[in-house]
Amino acid sequence: MSAREGGLKAPTRHPIEWQSADFYDEAKLVDELHRVYDICHGCRRCVSLCTSFPTLFDLIDEGKTGEMDGVEKQDYWKVVDQCYLCDLCYMTKCPYVPPHEWNVDFPHLMLRAKAVKFKKAGASVRDRLLSSTDAIGKLAAIPVFAQTVNVVNASGPARAVLEKVIGVHRERRLPPYSPSTFRNTAVASAGHEVRDGNNTPGKVAVFSTCYVNYNEPDIGHDLLRVLDHNEIPYRIVEKEVCCGMPKLELGDLDAVAKLKAVNIPSLAVLAHAGYAILTVVPSCTLMYKQELPLLFPDDADVKAVSDAMFDPFEYFLLRHRDGLLKTVFVRELGRVSYHIPCHSRVQNVGQKTREMLQMVPGTTINTVERCSGHDGTWGVKAEFFENSMKIGRPVFRQMAADDPDYISSDCAIAARHIEQGMGDTRARKEHPLTLLRIAYGL
Repeated sequence: MSAREGGLKAPTRHPIEWQSADFYDEAKLVDELHRVYDICHGCRRCVSLCTSFPTLFDLIDEGKTGEMDGVEKQDYWKVVDQCYLCDLCYMTKCPYVPPHEWNVDFPHLMLRAKAVKFKKAGASVRDRLLSSTDAIGKLAAIPVFAQTVNVVNASGPARAVLEKVIGVHRERRLPPYSPSTFRNTAVASAGHEVRDGNNTPGKVAVFSTCYVNYNEPDIGHDLLRVLDHNEIPYRIVEKEVCCGMPKLELGDLDAVAKLKAVNIPSLAVLAHAGYAILTVVPSCTLMYKQELPLLFPDDADVKAVSDAMFDPFEYFLLRHRDGLLKTVFVRELGRVSYHIPCHSRVQNVGQKTREMLQMVPGTTINTVERCSGHDGTWGVKAEFFENSMKIGRPVFRQMAADDPDYISSDCAIAARHIEQGMGDTRARKEHPLTLLRIAYGL
């Protein structure tokens, strides 16, 4: 590779200048969309990743000239609508990312387009509702209301009405709401004093995330059981709201800034006090590791939180490297089909969950490294449901190989999507933290 193409230098990300006037200049945005789309047209390496690129290439191929000048500018937005910001094109396929002089960052260009669209026209009731995870969760956490919501979500006729009224696809399996939240039932461990490792702090703060708090609190409790078993003292983050990823995907960057203003101060106190901060949902981890630092590059507290943020299995493997993790497992897991979510892959920490689960005797791991197609709220929406299932078909097939005992993904909604796509199966769906708890015999 020539120096002109960036040599062997690692890809780099430029800060997102979302507070500048140029960022929201629609004419300048359209010019940049044209430039990048034309580069993508000449390359086409990302055609199999998602539906954004096939949409783009179909627009070009079916246009008047077979080139970008034959695509109507209003159709540029059709590509934007298909993007769910998985980041894989940037991280795994594109040869033109910075420091290449063409400076292609397709996901963040799509983010800019979504932000321009949101600034100009706002969002539908459906999209605002789906991205307001805290507001929905707090309402659904009321015991009687939670039970009612779960009954409605399981009712075919009710779901048909829901699809017609707000555009949530009737066939999408939705996660249940728990009548008791993780934060209300988690008890901070007094723990034991544990020495810091060379690679990790010896104490943990748990950022529970909206999903664990309101939908599947047992995942959070399994994390706490594993921490207790390894005698790692922990505390629950005292104050938290949504990490902001759903609002980011919507293009509502002002809402992201407001959520950041609530979360970062308390998280920064923990980071400066030497805590490792763990989040169970990969999208939340990515938000703090990558997106907020790029949105707020001059904020020292954001940088401190980013440095202190760990995926749980990343943390456990680093503790193991220091000889500080217990590796006596009392239960075999058998055959596990494990899916690596997009937002785990783009963190560039390697396959830590797979490495950890492979330590369990009597366990074989079938690792599937491909987008499942659910992608946050995107696969819930009526207009994208069929595409989400289409994208996921290779994953469903690969996950079903070898008749697994368990299917698992670090992303709980991806796992639910995969379970739906696989259809009838004897395999149990369990989060990797639950599998680790089972293996420890806890």
